Amino acid sequence: QVQLVESGGGLAQSGGSLRLSCGASGSIVAIWTMGWYRQAPAKERELVATITNDGSLNIADPVKGRFTISRDIAEKTVYLQMNSLKPEDTAVYYCYADMTYKNYVEALVAEKRWGQGTTVTVSS
Repeated sequence: QVQLVESGGGLAQSGGSLRLSCGASGSIVAIWTMGWYRQAPAKERELVATITNDGSLNIADPVKGRFTISRDIAEKTVYLQMNSLKPEDTAVYYCYADMTYKNYVEALVAEKRWGQGTTVTVSS
């Protein structure tokens, strides 16, 4: 049906950069907001950044000025450029999309869909 597939995670040194990508595919009718959350070990999942259809941004304070979110609406893809990485950025990063799609009986479903997560590890 619908999939969100993330890529770009890995290992970086403190002060380095990584770029995450997340592409949506399937019987998607429309995507509204896309974004990223992260979950560090033994911590709750937290918002990183979101971007709406009209380009409005919401960036979490811990990453403001270091992370940039962008989106290719036609390609149903959201990106997260992460610069000046810190060890505390180490986490599993999950993308999401608020979307409307057709299920297996062609009914319209509106819900938030999540990717499988990609691990980012920042060494000091």
